[in-house]
Amino acid sequence: MSVNEVYVFRPFKLIALLCIFLALCLDIVALLSPAWVTADRFSLSLWEACTESEATITDSRWSCTSTFTSDWQIATLVLLLSGGAVTLVAFLIALISLCRGTHRQHYRTVAVFLFTAVVLQACALVLYPIKFIDGAVLQTYHEFNWGYGLGWGATIFMLGGGILFCLRTDMYEDAMY
Repeated sequence: MSVNEVYVFRPFKLIALLCIFLALCLDIVALLSPAWVTADRFSLSLWEACTESEATITDSRWSCTSTFTSDWQIATLVLLLSGGAVTLVAFLIALISLCRGTHRQHYRTVAVFLFTAVVLQACALVLYPIKFIDGAVLQTYHEFNWGYGLGWGATIFMLGGGILFCLRTDMYEDAMY
């Protein structure tokens, strides 16, 4: 680099890698969250549904059953796990690509993986409330809790990472992409 040349560092790919890492973290916490739907004496996660029995005020007992009896809950879990696995693969490809210096060769691949994960996650997160409300037998107020919100947060970070990997910051520096 000569004295008259100026190098502009644009950290879009590092920010994209950070977005993917945050998406993975949020996805793991959302998958393990015990609170996707809560109501008075009721809690539903991706893994189990728990109800509180009305024994006494001081002695409340929770009885939990597996959610693997319902097809839509299994489909939601499979879609979320698939989206998380695709995001993990995209993260590893992006990390290896950035560390080895082969930046531009794998950006499109990572972006395609991330957009695929966004579609999988969005399908799961739209399916979940629709089927829950369709089959809900709760006669009380219920709300979608923080686990469900973290799933949407992970999806938004995946989308942001995919968009950042699509940006061409080198179009004036290199003739070949």
